[in-house]
Amino acid sequence: MKVLIAAAEIFPLVKTGGLADVVGALPGALISAGAEVRLMLPGLPAILAGVEGLTTVCELGALFGAGRVILRLGRIAHNGVLTYVIDAPYLYQRSGNPYQDSAGREWPDNIQRFALLGWVAAHLAAGELDPTWVPNVLHAHDWHAAMSCAYAASHPGQRVATVFTIHNLAYQGLFPVQDFHLLELPSRLMVSQGLEFHGSLSFMKAGLKFSQRVTTVSPNYAREIATEEFGCGLDGVIRSRGGAVSGILNGVDGSVWNPASDALIASTYSARNLKGKPLCKASLQKELGLRVDANAPLFAVVSRLTSQKGLDFVLAALPALLQGAVEGGAQLAVQGNGDPALEAAFTTAAASYPGRVAVWLRYDEALAHRMIAGADAMLVPSRFEPCGLTQLYALLYGTIPVVRQVGGLADTVVDATPEAIQSDTATGFMFGPATALGLDQALARALEAYRNPPLWQQLMLRGMAQNFSWDVAAAQYLALYGDLLQDGAAAGHASAV
Repeated sequence: MKVLIAAAEIFPLVKTGGLADVVGALPGALISAGAEVRLMLPGLPAILAGVEGLTTVCELGALFGAGRVILRLGRIAHNGVLTYVIDAPYLYQRSGNPYQDSAGREWPDNIQRFALLGWVAAHLAAGELDPTWVPNVLHAHDWHAAMSCAYAASHPGQRVATVFTIHNLAYQGLFPVQDFHLLELPSRLMVSQGLEFHGSLSFMKAGLKFSQRVTTVSPNYAREIATEEFGCGLDGVIRSRGGAVSGILNGVDGSVWNPASDALIASTYSARNLKGKPLCKASLQKELGLRVDANAPLFAVVSRLTSQKGLDFVLAALPALLQGAVEGGAQLAVQGNGDPALEAAFTTAAASYPGRVAVWLRYDEALAHRMIAGADAMLVPSRFEPCGLTQLYALLYGTIPVVRQVGGLADTVVDATPEAIQSDTATGFMFGPATALGLDQALARALEAYRNPPLWQQLMLRGMAQNFSWDVAAAQYLALYGDLLQDGAAAGHASAV
């Protein structure tokens, strides 16, 4: 089975969130399971630098506002996965992240930048660009690559099966309808049954409407996005796809996230020997300027600072957390950036509680490892959460998650109810209502458990025993690809469009 994975970012070359971790790990797991996988990535500076041995596949000429576009092929330096890179300096050779400039403003030509990604992926999948390798399956990730499904479906001779994975429905790739002509697509697609979405054109909707199968990154999120509460205005479209929508839980790359071998943390440890865990805590407390105190429960946040993540709940619950903790007081460490108001509020909290609250207002991959290893508990109180990777990493590092019962968090954390504790299945603490009171009550239960060291260790060990290997997810994706090809969905869908 030949699979082309199209995406805008990949760990460790370019990362703004969990999408990069998935694209960095899934191809290797699929290859290990027997598939032949190649990637399609935009030629961002870090990607061009991180793909070795690039050779020219074909010169595409002037496309989507760029005067020169060349398709190249090389291998990802750290894992050897064959990767197509779209070398279009006019569109991709820029500072900032893949979507915004260094000041946080969206690139004004994003419609062309990511239309090009989809166009090249679809044309390669049609056998037009590299006759030596033609995939059976085109797997597009998030709105950035979603147009590949529309380009593939708009061609009468579509030959590739398409899968579209939603990583976060809230980010949809919306553009003015007046720019539709820039996409070079048939006008019949710019209708309410196509790309039109409340007066805009939507790349996300392109993936939802024109792929043969839609997946999300957790089973629970797949159910949630079919509801008005979580559907971001697209719940009707999602319901209309019926059984074509499913959820496959994200995995964890054990070569990157493993406390027994993690070179980024102060001291390695495992479920068999936890001695390194308190050393990681003491080192983190010292690094962040917190009081070095083994008895103080250290709560951590490693997250983008956005409304989605429910971090205003953390701010509201913080006084009670610090005042109601065990002797010596609780501590809070925060890493991330985003909403200026949240950044300012956490900075104020750090100034108000010196030695007890520490804030690091930027993402640092190495520090994220040290935070997850050094903290006692990880806070993920999201209003919605497609999957969440932070709680998965925390579980494997013996750091107890405190999460809202939503999305992938509900799929991966078992609440420490009396029954779950008795049956030794509990792995964390969960709350339902999206309120500060809900989080406050979960924190109170967590603090009570912290005062009971045998119970706390029981929760740690149960979490560390969880299996979040990408091998599990890869097997599910391969089964989905196989069903899609066996059903002949590609031919049927092409004729329908």
